[in-house]
Amino acid sequence: MKKLSIILFLFISSAFRLTAEEGMLIPSLVSAFENDMQAMGMKLSAEEIYSVNNSSLKDAILHFGGGCTAELVSKQGLLLTNHHCGYSQIQSHSSIENDYLKYGFWAKNKGEEKKNPGLTASRVVRIQDVTATVLQGTQGLSQSDKLLKMQSNITALIEDAIRGNQYSADIKPFNYGNDFYMIVKETFRDIRLVGTPPNSIGKFGGDTDNWIWPRHTGDFSVFRVYANSNNEPSDINDSNQPYAPLHFLPVSLKNRVPGEFTMVYGFPGTTEQHLSSENLRFIMDQERPARIKMRDKSLSVINAGMRSSDLTRIQYASKQARIANAWKKWIGQIGGLKTVDAIQIKLDREKEYNKRAASKSAWQDKYGNVIEDMNELVIKYKGADFGYSMAIEYLYIGPELFKRARTINTFLSNYEKYKESNSLDAEIEKQIKGANAFFKNYDENIDKKIFQLLTEEYIKQVGDGPLPERFKNVDIKSLADKVYANSILTNEVRFIKFLSKLKSKSFSKLKKKDIGFMVWSESDDNFRKNIIPDIRVYKGTMDQMLKLYVAGKVEMFPEINHWPDANSSMRITYGKLEGSAPHDGMKYTNHTTIDGVIAKNNSDNPDYDLLPRMRELAKDKDYGDYAQDGELWVCFTGSNHTTGGNSGSPVIDGEGNLMGLNFDRSWESTMSDFMFDASRCRNISVDIRYVLWVMDRYANAKHLVDEMTIVRDAK
Repeated sequence: MKKLSIILFLFISSAFRLTAEEGMLIPSLVSAFENDMQAMGMKLSAEEIYSVNNSSLKDAILHFGGGCTAELVSKQGLLLTNHHCGYSQIQSHSSIENDYLKYGFWAKNKGEEKKNPGLTASRVVRIQDVTATVLQGTQGLSQSDKLLKMQSNITALIEDAIRGNQYSADIKPFNYGNDFYMIVKETFRDIRLVGTPPNSIGKFGGDTDNWIWPRHTGDFSVFRVYANSNNEPSDINDSNQPYAPLHFLPVSLKNRVPGEFTMVYGFPGTTEQHLSSENLRFIMDQERPARIKMRDKSLSVINAGMRSSDLTRIQYASKQARIANAWKKWIGQIGGLKTVDAIQIKLDREKEYNKRAASKSAWQDKYGNVIEDMNELVIKYKGADFGYSMAIEYLYIGPELFKRARTINTFLSNYEKYKESNSLDAEIEKQIKGANAFFKNYDENIDKKIFQLLTEEYIKQVGDGPLPERFKNVDIKSLADKVYANSILTNEVRFIKFLSKLKSKSFSKLKKKDIGFMVWSESDDNFRKNIIPDIRVYKGTMDQMLKLYVAGKVEMFPEINHWPDANSSMRITYGKLEGSAPHDGMKYTNHTTIDGVIAKNNSDNPDYDLLPRMRELAKDKDYGDYAQDGELWVCFTGSNHTTGGNSGSPVIDGEGNLMGLNFDRSWESTMSDFMFDASRCRNISVDIRYVLWVMDRYANAKHLVDEMTIVRDAK
C-alpha cells in the first residue's frame, strides 16, 4: 500500500511538474535555483547574477522604453537592443532624404549620436519581498478597509525607498496578490541612437519570417546611455556624458556548443499560465480568431499602401510592425495550443488539482470548488470579455482618427483649468506640435479604408452585443465619406485651424458638430458604460479566484517548482542552446548561417531583399574572428522560456558573457504565454558574432566593436 501511495503521489504531481527550463524566476530568489543552473553548465554564483551590495549581471540589464530589454556592453554606456525595439526611434529620425530605415545609420562619433525625447532606460537597483509589510495590520478588516490599509503601507514603503535619492519605486502584486515585491530603479532619460542596420538586415524576412524558424534576421540596434557629471540620470542635455555602468557584459566570440547553458535576463511582459480550461477555450475558439480578423483588415490596407510609396512605407513602418507582430503571434499561438491539445492538458491538471484537494478535508473546504467557480465565471462573462477585446481592437488599434480624438478630448476637458492658470497658450502650442508629429506619419486615404473595413467587422463581430445607436442600420461607406471629408481629426489643416480659433464653446461644438469626434465619443461612451463595468466585476472576481487557486497549487504541490506569471518585472530564465522537432518528420537545427540569407534572397519575395553590399560581403566570405568552423552564424535557438518584453534581452553563457540578443520565438512556441512545452518551445536570438560582423565589416563601425570587452576561445 505504501508503494502504491508513492506511485499515486507521483502520478498526480506529474500533471503539474515543470521542467528545469520552464519558468520566469525573480532574480532576488535565484539562489534557490543555483545548484540546478550549475548542474546545467553555469559557472556563475547566484551573487554574481543578482546582488544588491555588489555589482552583478543585474546592473547591465535595462528596461528599454518600458516595453523591451537592453544590455550595456561597454564602460561608456553602449547599449544593445533589438532593431524592432528601437524601430520607432529609427523611424522618427528617417525621411526621404535620410532614409535610415532603408540604408541604416551609424554615428561616426558621439557628436553624431541622435537624441530621442521621451525614450528611457531603467536599471533595477533592488527587488525586495515586502509581502509581510504590505499586509501588516490588515487581519480582520473588511475588504474595503483592507485595501485602504494596504495602500497606506505601500505608500509608506515607497516613500522610504526613494527618500534622499534619485530612484523611483513600485510595488507589484505577484501570484494575484499572494505576494508583493518592491522594485526600486533608476531611470535614465537621455538615450541616444548610435547605429542601426538597414531594414534588409534588421528586419530581414519581414512578416514572412516573423515568429518562424529558420530565421536569418539581424535584429539589433545600438544606443548609448547618457548621464550628468555625477553619473546620475538627467534630462537630455548637451553637457551630459556617456554613462559609466556598474557592470557591462563582456562579448563572447567563443565557439557555440550544442547543449551549452543559456540564460535570458530581461523584462518579460505577460504570461497567463493559471487560466482555467474554459478561459483558454474562450481565447482559442472565439477571442483570438476575432482579433486576428480585425487585424487582417487593417494590414490589408497598410501593406498595400506601403508597397505603393516610399513615403507611406516610412510613415507606416513602425505602426505596421506593431499590428502585424501580435497578429501573426496569435495565429501561431492557436496552432500550437491545438497541436498539444492544451484544453485536455488543462482538464487533466484541473482533475489532479481537485483530487489533491479532496485528499484533506481542510484543502477540500478551501480549494475544492475554485476550479468549478472559475469556469462558471468565464461562461457568465464571456460576452462582456469578447466585447471588451473587440472594442480594444477597434478603438485603440484601429483607425488613427480615434487616437486624435482621445488626445483632443483630454486637452479640451482641461480647457478651463488651463485658462485659469494662464497656461492655455502653452498647451495649445503643445497640441499643435503633437498634431504636426501625428500628421507627419498619417495618410487620410489609408485611415479611411481602415475605418470602413474595421467598422464593418466590429459591427459583425459584436452582433447582438452593445453597440452605439449610430452603428445600427448604417451605411458604413457613406459614414466614412462624411467623417473623412469633414472631421478636424482626419486632416492637419482643419485640425490646426480649429486650434487657432479655440474658444470656450469649442468643446461643446466639437461634440455636437464634428462627425468624426461624435463617432469616437459614442463608441467610447458605449465601451465605458456598457462593457467596462462588467469587465471590472469579472476581472476583479476572477483575480480573487486565481489568487486562491495559486495558493492551493503552492500549498498542495510542494514537490514542484512554482513561478509567478510574468508582469513586466525583471526575470531570469535558463535552458540550453538546442534545436527542436516540433512536428512529425520535421527537425530544426540549432542555428542558421549567412548562407541561408543569400538562399532566401535568391527568391523573389520582397521580404528577403538585400542591399548589394550584403551580397558582396557574403560572396567574399570574409568573416574574420566572427566565424565558427568557416561559417558565420546568424541566429540560434534555445529552450529558454520567454515572452513579449524579452525582446532585446541578452542571452548569457555559463560564464556571464553575451552570446546573443533574444528577439523572437518559433511559431510553435507562442503558446508559451499560456503553456510551456520544453520539447517544442524555443526562443530565437541573433548571434552576437553576426551583430559585430555587421558593425565591423558591413557598416565600417569597428570603433563600436573596439569599445567592447571581447572574450575568445583559449588557443
